[in-house]
Amino acid sequence: MKRVARVVSPFVIASFTVGSMPAMAAPSSVINGMVTTQEAVNADQASADRERITELLARDDVRSQLVAQGVDPAEVEERVAALSDEEVRQMSERLDQLPAGANSVVGVLLAVFIILLVTDLLGLTHVFPFTR
Repeated sequence: MKRVARVVSPFVIASFTVGSMPAMAAPSSVINGMVTTQEAVNADQASADRERITELLARDDVRSQLVAQGVDPAEVEERVAALSDEEVRQMSERLDQLPAGANSVVGVLLAVFIILLVTDLLGLTHVFPFTR
């Protein structure tokens, strides 16, 4: 029994030593892939802003104004889904600054039109024929 303990003891000690140092043994790719609290909060805020814009575009009065301006509401929804988190944040802040009432719908439509126009001019989309 003593002989078995003498042979097994070094292996047990080595396994406890290696097992107690997970930070040192972890590869750097695992450490670099960790998400900070601020990044998680920003991602959550971006998804909330994107949902808010989508809900606004789903309103009947907004859709009717888009159609009156000659813009397909389905394409606007696709464009909003393709916006980066920073662009969504800027658009949401713009919505907060707009006054309540009919002017806000016009302002939102203007902001969407400008975003669509810029992406057309950059050659990313082809919505407006006058930009070609």
